Amino acid sequence: MVKMKEGFKGERFVYLPEEVLKEYGKDPLIGNLYVRKIGFFPKVKFHYVQKESGVDYAMLIYCTEGKGRYHIHGRTYRVEKNQYIIIPPNVPYSFEADMDDPWTIYWIHFRGRLIDSFLPSDASPRMILSDERSRQQVRIQLFEETYRSFAMGYIKEYLSYSSMCLYTFLSTFVFQEQFRHIGTPNHHELSFSMRVIFYLQEHVETNLTLQELARYFKYSESHFSSLFRKETGTSPIHYFMHLKIQKACQYIELTDMTLNEIAMRLGFEEQAYFSRVFTKVMGISPSAYRKKEADNG
Repeated sequence: MVKMKEGFKGERFVYLPEEVLKEYGKDPLIGNLYVRKIGFFPKVKFHYVQKESGVDYAMLIYCTEGKGRYHIHGRTYRVEKNQYIIIPPNVPYSFEADMDDPWTIYWIHFRGRLIDSFLPSDASPRMILSDERSRQQVRIQLFEETYRSFAMGYIKEYLSYSSMCLYTFLSTFVFQEQFRHIGTPNHHELSFSMRVIFYLQEHVETNLTLQELARYFKYSESHFSSLFRKETGTSPIHYFMHLKIQKACQYIELTDMTLNEIAMRLGFEEQAYFSRVFTKVMGISPSAYRKKEADNG
């Protein structure tokens, strides 16, 4: 069987040389908690990592699609969509993506004198509650902030900032209930369509079907669609596609991600299909949109 650690379609990751990190780690601010390596792997079939002697850093893996398996302390755990694991340092382990439904993961290696404060009490995967209050997009924005700042890490101030971002990013997992509660609107006062829209916004980087949406909101598919269309004038899936393209525009404007990376991030398995949908919604191709934004910038 093919096994791969890296080299996947649509992957993104960045790291700094060990000698640079070792020097920065002496800084009192950075040394408490800092990034070693950070990345995003979409639908990575054949992904496999084994560390027979463990490593000198901790690792967070956040699964947003698909499945994988995690082996540690002589046990095997199944890791599924909306779950995460934090692997402690100095412990042998291995993990791999499911062959039939490979995972999409955000991951980060981190070190520092305070890493024990972010380690779980046991090795089992933890759930991220997936509803209209999950604030998943805020978490992903924090990941992007950490990623972009760490990518500038040869400048010490950027590495310091990535370290500060890392505290907040990890806290969204360790203090999930507090993260969900702070800044969340009172959903009892929202209309049906606004509750659906919040849910769609939270899951803009996943693939949702009408059946899944209707089941979540406890309606039949036809009744669910009818209610949403009555309040918004459009179908839920049509609205969802517009949200995806809106998010794509943000990535094009604010990041250096390639169009293929953006397509994979938003759940489009083929860049050609992403381009067709983007062009239909925006009236311009994604490559032309990027050129236009660059010219206007």
